[in-house]
Amino acid sequence: MHWVPSCSPEVATPGDWEGTEPPAGRVTGLQSSWFGSWFPCRAGDNDRWGVPQSSVAQRNTNMASIEENFPRGGTQKKPSEGKAPRRPIEQDNLFDTQYEEGSQKRKRIQEDQGKGKKLKEEKKEAIKANAKDFELLTVEALSEGMLLLGCVKESNDFELVISLPNGLTGFVQVTHICDAYSKMLNEQVATEELLEDLNSLSDLYPPGMLVRCTVTSMGKTMDGHQSVKLSINPKDVNKALNTTALRSGMLLSGLVSSVEDHGYLIDIGVSGAKAFLPRQKSQSYIKLANKGAELKIGQYLNCLIEEVKNNGRILRLSITRSEVAAAIATEEQNWALSNLLPGLVVKAQVQKVTANGISLSFLSSFTGIVDFMHLDPKKVGSYSESQTVKACILSVHPTSKAVRLTLRQVFLQPGTGLGQLASSRIGMVVEESVVKSFHANTGVIFELDDGTLAFARLKHLSDTKKSFKPGAFKVGSKHRCRIIDYSLMDELALLSLKHQIIAAPFLRYQDICPGRVVEGKVLALKPFGMQVKVTDHIRGLVPHLHLADVLLKQPEKKYSVGGEVKCRVLISNPEEKKLILTLKKTLVMSKFPVLTSYEAAKPGLITHGFIVCAREFGCIVKFYNDVKGLVPKNELSSEPIPSPEKVFYKGQVVKVIVLKCEPEQEKLLLSFNLISRTVSGAEGEQIPKKSRQVAYETGQMVDVKVLKKKDNGLEVSILSDNVSAHLPTMHLSDHVVNCKLLYHWLQEGDILRRVMCLSDKGGHITLCRKPAMISAVQEEQVVRSFSEIQPGMQLAGYVRNIMSYGVFVEFPFGLAGLAPKADMSDKFVTDTKDHFVVGQTVVANVTSMDEEKQRILLCLKLSEVSSEDPAAESLSFLSQCFEEMKEIRDTMRRRNHSKVAQNLCGLMPGQKLDLVVQEVRWDGSAFFNGSCVAGLTVTATRYHVGDKSLVAGQKARVLVLHVDALKSVVHVSLREELLNPKAKRLMENSQHPAVVQHVAEEFAIASLVETGQLTAIPVASHFNDTFRFDSEKLKVGQTVSVTLKTVLTGDHGVLLAVQGPAKKRAFIRSRKESETGEEGLAAVKHSLCFGDVVKGTVKSVRPTYVTVAIDDKLMGSIHTSQILDEVPIGSFPTSRLKAGQKVTARVIGGRDVKTYRYLPITHPHFTQSIPELSIRPSDLKEDGGAALSPKGDNPSERLRPYKAGQTVTCFVKKYNAIKMWLEVDITPEVRGRVPQLLLSLNPKVLKHPEKSFKNGQALSATVTGTDASETNLCLSLTGVHSLAEGTVTLGTVMKVTPHVGLTVALPFGKTGKASIFHLSDSYAEQPLKNFSIGKLVRCCVLSNEDNKIEISLRQSRTNPKSKNKVEDPEMTRIEDVREGQLVRGYVRSVRQSGVFCGLSSSVVGRIQFHKVVPFFIPKQSLYEQYMPEGMFLTAKVLSVNNTESHVELSLLPEDTGKPSVLPESLGLPRCDTDKGKEKRVEFKKVKAKQKRRVSEGEQPVFDL
Repeated sequence: MHWVPSCSPEVATPGDWEGTEPPAGRVTGLQSSWFGSWFPCRAGDNDRWGVPQSSVAQRNTNMASIEENFPRGGTQKKPSEGKAPRRPIEQDNLFDTQYEEGSQKRKRIQEDQGKGKKLKEEKKEAIKANAKDFELLTVEALSEGMLLLGCVKESNDFELVISLPNGLTGFVQVTHICDAYSKMLNEQVATEELLEDLNSLSDLYPPGMLVRCTVTSMGKTMDGHQSVKLSINPKDVNKALNTTALRSGMLLSGLVSSVEDHGYLIDIGVSGAKAFLPRQKSQSYIKLANKGAELKIGQYLNCLIEEVKNNGRILRLSITRSEVAAAIATEEQNWALSNLLPGLVVKAQVQKVTANGISLSFLSSFTGIVDFMHLDPKKVGSYSESQTVKACILSVHPTSKAVRLTLRQVFLQPGTGLGQLASSRIGMVVEESVVKSFHANTGVIFELDDGTLAFARLKHLSDTKKSFKPGAFKVGSKHRCRIIDYSLMDELALLSLKHQIIAAPFLRYQDICPGRVVEGKVLALKPFGMQVKVTDHIRGLVPHLHLADVLLKQPEKKYSVGGEVKCRVLISNPEEKKLILTLKKTLVMSKFPVLTSYEAAKPGLITHGFIVCAREFGCIVKFYNDVKGLVPKNELSSEPIPSPEKVFYKGQVVKVIVLKCEPEQEKLLLSFNLISRTVSGAEGEQIPKKSRQVAYETGQMVDVKVLKKKDNGLEVSILSDNVSAHLPTMHLSDHVVNCKLLYHWLQEGDILRRVMCLSDKGGHITLCRKPAMISAVQEEQVVRSFSEIQPGMQLAGYVRNIMSYGVFVEFPFGLAGLAPKADMSDKFVTDTKDHFVVGQTVVANVTSMDEEKQRILLCLKLSEVSSEDPAAESLSFLSQCFEEMKEIRDTMRRRNHSKVAQNLCGLMPGQKLDLVVQEVRWDGSAFFNGSCVAGLTVTATRYHVGDKSLVAGQKARVLVLHVDALKSVVHVSLREELLNPKAKRLMENSQHPAVVQHVAEEFAIASLVETGQLTAIPVASHFNDTFRFDSEKLKVGQTVSVTLKTVLTGDHGVLLAVQGPAKKRAFIRSRKESETGEEGLAAVKHSLCFGDVVKGTVKSVRPTYVTVAIDDKLMGSIHTSQILDEVPIGSFPTSRLKAGQKVTARVIGGRDVKTYRYLPITHPHFTQSIPELSIRPSDLKEDGGAALSPKGDNPSERLRPYKAGQTVTCFVKKYNAIKMWLEVDITPEVRGRVPQLLLSLNPKVLKHPEKSFKNGQALSATVTGTDASETNLCLSLTGVHSLAEGTVTLGTVMKVTPHVGLTVALPFGKTGKASIFHLSDSYAEQPLKNFSIGKLVRCCVLSNEDNKIEISLRQSRTNPKSKNKVEDPEMTRIEDVREGQLVRGYVRSVRQSGVFCGLSSSVVGRIQFHKVVPFFIPKQSLYEQYMPEGMFLTAKVLSVNNTESHVELSLLPEDTGKPSVLPESLGLPRCDTDKGKEKRVEFKKVKAKQKRRVSEGEQPVFDL
């Protein structure tokens, strides 16, 4: 038999070697403890083990006692009574001849010797019998129908790998879960469509879950290894139960078979019994153990019977964790040996205590055994006869009824899981593992180098049976071994001492990395490829394409089954146990670097790959680990290749050079031109168009690369698919001036993120980067078809064409409408081209429609489209403009542009410059030059020169007002009130008079009269606000009233403000009620009241809401939160409704037709709104309307019921990449935001949040508070709502301080400090090497006092369940340091008293100079040179003074076992040599003289 690793579908089958005698002197060893002397001999033990007594009868009685206390299972045996032991009959014969005295004495001696030998043999037989009773489970001991308690080890697509007691492993096929799950599988196979309700095994069965299972079959694999097939189907596990045997309080295993409205039907496998789990009895389990998600069909549960009705035909269950954990099997439940189940917790009494385990009696009449592996480690050695203990049943044999139990604490609370697989050390070779105890018939317990325990069966103690030497495994002896597996059920590592296993290059799929060369044997040749046996338990596949450098038509002529082959690993997938290999000789023998990741693809790297696709655009070359790249058509050869598909073929091995790589996007650009290729500049980065193989939907977000500038826009390439598209100039921004600016400064090769597909028609893709358009699509404020349009709707679009009679406006999804000349502006329109430009963003109000001709009439008047808060809209308009300008500056700054461009991006409004006057014009304006403005035009108007008299060549100090990056012009001022502003504390929303200093296209720069500080105010307040008469335009020197919105200049150099409210804009007029009635709102006027029940038809279904037609004209809206009372987490509630479905709903509010904002019932315009509806069952009840309460119009009042720490269900709207938060809805009127750092504890999720959170998806969130405006809830998806001690969260590295640590940005705007001692559980020579600014890290809060937060990145803190080894434990106080301990730390400083080494943030040790190196060093500077700050050291603790907090350390090689910190090449004399001693004496004399001189020199001072 051979060992089988955990990754193989075979099972370990280590049997015991029959007939192996225990080693000499091992009897007392068997009595010694697993942890060292844990079964001391007690009085009477000599009798028990057959020590010679005065009579044979006494010995026979003791042997009977042994048999009585160790039955084979079943009911307890009773001692036979009435049978006295036979005694030898002495004959009384007077006539017998008497022997001589000498011969009689000799005879007695011989008889005594015979008795002694017989007693020794009986003693050995008793020990053997006792050990046999406690033999560990083996595969041979298993049989069909045996019940076992197991633990899920791995979850794959088609099977579960189950860890069984005593290191065994079994497998549950996907068809042996439960009948309901199998039925769904069959349905999915029959329909060939994925079922939404069918969850994968990995979702249902996480590693560590305890399950009851039964053995269904015992088979053998192709290699002859035995394989154990299991079933967790309740009808197999509970088949011995019937309805009459069911009792209240029983704990059974069940699986969810159906999800009902009020609960769940549970399959418990008992014929004739129906089990129901009410929802209220499942809520605590769902919240605590199921992460808030609804129970799923096929999910395994530990069910407690609460009530039995109709003679067991109807059961009511509970899965409340506290109730299940406290469940104990009792005699009143009438358990029998025929239906006893694993996993039951019982109260038991200890019957017998031995070296190999103990026997127990339980449930009054049953007996069972506990082997040494399943004793409680904390109580080993303290068990005694008649002691009462709690135990859990591990297995029940179907024929012998032998019962095995466990006393480990983790099994004594049903429903709890075990720790996950500690796989970090599997495969490691341990040089010295110490024997803790030897068990003759089972194996050896070892202690590993990290203090953990491990077990090796007899089969794994030597290579062969003959080479096994029991005497070599004495307690304390050390052996070299390899960790081959980990038994979850026994919490032990499994070892092997076999030389071939220790020397094996790999044991598991995890040990084989892509690019590695392996050898194997051909198992089979199939049409799809070759199956290769790499090891006994690892198989690989060579696809047909990779059988040779060229495609083989008859591979059987080259390869034969059983032949040896040398392959290279292409892909290794340990999770799915898949290994893809190649036999292409060029790849196998290649000496070039192996490319296994995009990060490793550095420009200039030359390597081998193989072609997977050759098309007209070029070739796609694949490497290892599924890394692939593109060779464009112009890089295929130095000569043009018109048809690459005719020159190159699939599978061809090629040599390539890397031109460019973008690891985050997984994009790789390659070239076949190795000789002439020079990797520099942007040469070769032009990516050709790709043939259209993919269609893009409107609203799809993509990343693009600029290929070429055209007259009307940019030709770009969509990075994900290498498809060419067009991005018009006017679609680069909502701001016309920024569109021109972006077009001017963007270059070929630049990457633009998050660009939206606007249309894909006729092979031509048009993209859009306008934030207003993107926001409208993501927030579903768009119409997809003509039937969805309603009068009064307000839609964002762009000007498609300008005619003399009006403006045509197009919206996303291709719909367009006309705004007639009369509806273009509130002002009189003379020329339509004076008001708008083609491509400009506008907001249009739908006034009417012609369904017959499919025409839409629009209105662009500000009075119709302006919001209720024009100030907020103006600020948003201005902020967006400045953010885009900052983005342009950052792009210019990152590039190696010309000196002019660098000077442009380095200038900011408000910046003071010292320049030289270049020229003074006749109109009073002046021009300046200087090194910092080289190549730029710097000008000041006559107004800004003021009363200063300037001449050419004069030096002057100026203030920058505005930088026109498009024209390379800088506008400056020399006015004193601007150059010398006054300091004054400013408040947000405070009103101030200001003087206009400069007017640009989108904004004006003004200065506050009181302080002289610069502020920016928007020229326009709305997208449609594009025209004003000369009398309305702002002029330099004009005084205006402004309201400050920011009081810090930030990245813009100026304050942000809006005009007013002292003076209203003349072109905005209030709307009259008469106009409202005559125009669009009249079409939706209704008489519905709050609480009314209406019927309608679903018209359209969106992720966050559903549109319902109540009648021909009136439309209603159902928010996604108003569909279900209990929303399953992760679901999409609106998907339950379909277009055309009839619904009954209740009116709960309204939504403004123009702004789509929620209106409460108290709003005066409620009767002119889109009704907000609810179809939740609780709202539709007869008294449901009474439960509803009208919401107030104040947003802060709506948020008042929500408290910090409260859990709510929210629905995803979109991820805002600019603000870096997730926007969600809680109810129709309550919205929330989840900051990026609170989205997940997995940094991978935060890299692409938009991929993890889908629009309309239900999430469970924790309330952390409200935002500054008190209009949105602040939420957390990680459960973190405060940074209390012990909180685990994500953070972003802000600063890396050498030798000190990290500054990390935390949620809620806080920052934390992580010292170098808290970056990892294992110190490193360069602890900060892997950290860079912006990196996401997982951290744990150590303390939070006085707004000073200390954090730790140690895995033992951030993931306490991890079983990874902690090499450098935390030392929070000096008491944690022990004398003689080896510690590691970093050099703090070198002083006169020695070298100081930091062992932790709070513990510092001193190393006196004579304890640093064994050399004599006369100069302290040598220590400072070779022991700089931050140097990594290993030291031994010599002494610890807790009173004075002193720790003395040593770095000497004889103490640490490490080389000297100073190299021997320096030629320094050793201290232990005569020369070294002489030098040391001389040095001490010199030091003493220096001290005397200092003392004498200082003496006169004391005399004074």
